[in-house]
Amino acid sequence: MEQAILTMQNITKRFPGVLALDQCSLHLKKGEVHGLIGENGAGKSTLMKILCGVYEKDEGQVLLEGEEVNFTNTRQALEQGICMIHQELNLMPHLSVYQNIFIGRETDKKNGFLVQDKKRIQETKKLLQQLELELDPCETVANLSVARQQMVEIAKAISYHSRILIMDEPTAALTEKEIKTLFRIIEDLKKKGITIVYISHRMNELQEICDRVTVMRDGKFIACKKMNEVTIEEMIGMMVGRKIEGNIQNMKEPKQTETVLRVEHLGGAGFEDVSFELRRGEILGFAGLMGAGRTEVARAVFGADPIRTGKIFLGEREVRIRSTADAVQNGIGYLSEDRKKYGLILPQSLTDNTVLPNYDKLTRKPGIVKKKLCEEKTQEYVDRLQTKTPGIQQLVKNLSGGNQQKVVIAKWLLRDCNILIFDEPTRGIDVGAKSEIYHLLEQLAAEGKSIIMISSELTEVLRMSDRIITMCEGRITGTVDTREASQELLMGYATAHAV
Repeated sequence: MEQAILTMQNITKRFPGVLALDQCSLHLKKGEVHGLIGENGAGKSTLMKILCGVYEKDEGQVLLEGEEVNFTNTRQALEQGICMIHQELNLMPHLSVYQNIFIGRETDKKNGFLVQDKKRIQETKKLLQQLELELDPCETVANLSVARQQMVEIAKAISYHSRILIMDEPTAALTEKEIKTLFRIIEDLKKKGITIVYISHRMNELQEICDRVTVMRDGKFIACKKMNEVTIEEMIGMMVGRKIEGNIQNMKEPKQTETVLRVEHLGGAGFEDVSFELRRGEILGFAGLMGAGRTEVARAVFGADPIRTGKIFLGEREVRIRSTADAVQNGIGYLSEDRKKYGLILPQSLTDNTVLPNYDKLTRKPGIVKKKLCEEKTQEYVDRLQTKTPGIQQLVKNLSGGNQQKVVIAKWLLRDCNILIFDEPTRGIDVGAKSEIYHLLEQLAAEGKSIIMISSELTEVLRMSDRIITMCEGRITGTVDTREASQELLMGYATAHAV
């Protein structure tokens, strides 16, 4: 158990404008289950992608059983027995189980280009027996449950004679019974000397199956602890324990104004039984970890995704929002977390983007655009939001991230939406632009606009919100008055563990 199989030391990785990993380290022992935890953006995925050959490190050293390795692609890592099972399963649903397991390895050196179907089917049977899975190798993957597809991924990883198997949120879509099966398989793999890196936000699972845990924060190694020597509260504390500059503690008095939006028992893809209220002039924060269901709820309220169950009320009036057009007609605007994909038309001008959802207000009959009015309105919001641009005909793709975000905000302000949903409003923008966005949100709330703000940055949620809702695995786990909130409390609810 004490034999080291892998050491990553002083790993640094830079992307344009971002230090993703800063002198980060990881030490794995042979035949252990090693937890890897941290907030969204802590660097876990980047570190694992370097280990698997997806990214190349800028600095540092990777030692595999004492010998330095430097993988420049995933194939090299696989050949050395390092395999990652991603949260989004990487299977081809139209192919069979055995075809998925041996995709790209249908032939062998002895037989040249002849496909070895019978041989691969037999090898698949042996792999499935090893995992105690009753599966037909010829079954089409599309016919399998998510849990069984997960097992096919594990079988595929073992077929590479994996020494290190990385599992990223492996239980996210599994039932309790399926989780127990997975844990049994992990225990069997461990007995065979295979090392498991287990990435999860589910603290109780980590306690149950991990031998040790490494905590990352802001791209840095924080600590490595034996699991039986650390509590959930201590792990959460290490995940969020950075020193916070300035006074983040928000002492706002809760808004006592009328309710403008009420959601009752909403259900859809990625969330169930979600209920909440939004008040006039309020900033309602939504906190949670990746995959918690926050964006899915926002998209459903905005009509971008279908609602299966539940009701939406504006004031006391029930509304049926079946499309984004319905939402806009009811005064709801949505600023997507991916502004470049969903919020902007990058090759078009600032004017074109600003007036896009407002042509019904800016046209003459029969549909002739009032060009001068479009330009006047665009300039009005450039001035109001202090958007830095050479002119209103500048192409949006040439603006900075912060100024692109202001263009998205401008189009919804021009629409005069009463309810604005901001999904990760400061993602990818610099500190100065963040401060401007914060000021703008506060100004909009003071004017009576009602704001839902989704953010993965706990400091941001604490700083800006009047109340905070936390979500985990598609359900609301807590509603917190900001005056009583802390990073530890929010992280506890976000991991479905009340601190």
